[in-house]
Amino acid sequence: MKKLSAMLIIIIVCSTFLFTQCSENKSGETNNQKDTVLVGSKANGGYESQVKWGEHLVTSIGCGDCHTPKKMGPMGPEDDSTLLLSGHPSKMPAPDVDRKAMESKGLFVSQTLTAWVGPWGISFSANLTSDTTGIGMWSEDQFLFAIRNGKLKGLAGSRMLLPPMPWQSYRNLSDDELKAIFAYLKSTKPINNMVPPSAPPVIQRKM
Repeated sequence: MKKLSAMLIIIIVCSTFLFTQCSENKSGETNNQKDTVLVGSKANGGYESQVKWGEHLVTSIGCGDCHTPKKMGPMGPEDDSTLLLSGHPSKMPAPDVDRKAMESKGLFVSQTLTAWVGPWGISFSANLTSDTTGIGMWSEDQFLFAIRNGKLKGLAGSRMLLPPMPWQSYRNLSDDELKAIFAYLKSTKPINNMVPPSAPPVIQRKM
């Protein structure tokens, strides 16, 4: 009887010890898993790198809608993947339209969706690739200043960015988001394309 009691005590002690160890291991695994999830969700928006996060943002907010020239496909205009984010083609002439009519009554958009005519004059979508004719020579601070303040090339003394560039909305992005976008743009294929300068309106307006 004494031997049986001693064995029961040993079994109970061993079971308690094993249960405690398993609980601690599970708790440790859970904490590690939580740490991993937290790190992944905070760093780079949950993406594997800043560049990948930037690519996601550029795609999601539609930068290519205006900055990637379009070509006609079976369902209408579609991105020309060979000219990704390269802006208005330098060899393409300005839109041949009645500027006065467009500026006073409406809006004209070129077939490539990279040239726009409106009350502000003519604007051409900029080259956003890593080439020197794009943003290849830009600094990160310069890019943030351009978006935050709507200034051409991120220079304090330059003119304001023209429609249809929605910088007033993009300025609400966080610094980390804008830095990720810039990192992605700097990683893009460089496409040499000197976008023509904008043109002022032909109609003189009273201020």
